[in-house]
Amino acid sequence: MISFNKFIQIAGIQNKDEAEMLINSGINYLGFPLRLPVNKEDISEKDAAKIIKSLVAPNYGIIITYLSLADDIKKFCNELGCKIVQLHGAIETSELIKLKNIFPELVIIKSLVTGKYSVTELKNIIDEQSNFVDAFITDTFNPTTGATGATGLTHDWEISRELVQYSSKPIILAGGLTPDNVYDAIVKVQPAGVDSHTGVEDESGSKDISKVESFYNNSIKAFAQIERNRVGKIQF
Repeated sequence: MISFNKFIQIAGIQNKDEAEMLINSGINYLGFPLRLPVNKEDISEKDAAKIIKSLVAPNYGIIITYLSLADDIKKFCNELGCKIVQLHGAIETSELIKLKNIFPELVIIKSLVTGKYSVTELKNIIDEQSNFVDAFITDTFNPTTGATGATGLTHDWEISRELVQYSSKPIILAGGLTPDNVYDAIVKVQPAGVDSHTGVEDESGSKDISKVESFYNNSIKAFAQIERNRVGKIQF
């Protein structure tokens, strides 16, 4: 079963060996950015499908895409054998409703792009779309490239913290997270999960096992610290 409690995703999988390395490092959720309007894909759709279809729970592949029509999203997910999709495009609520109706078993994660929308606008998106998604993911807008995800840029974590407190659905924190800042980010924002892409890569753009393991370990430590803080407040 998919859980958004202590959810840790690494995105930008390039090949089978990289996927296996991530799984062996404790990462259960592997992100595959595909059909992107700005950034170049890390892997072909054919190779991504092979990896996704080979995964066994609790390991899952997640399509990260800008597709915005329900029929297109369903078709693409079925082609790749994927049951989780992360939507970064400007998808209309009507299309989310349709997607839930025609593909009810699909788990939908919807982006909340800071820097492109105000806090008020992001809260309005939460209000309007919460009933039709399973979780949200914050990310950072890059005004130079126009990218609304996988920018490698951090944003004001106070905004994400405010959205976490506001939303009834789980919120995953993304945007410039690295092994060095993920602990502080989790403790401050208290998200349901975290996502990293370029923050765990080496200079060649491949995933670095030491960075991945450090990111995972620091994330787990931070989630544990949040639990200790909560228990301490209850006991007090």
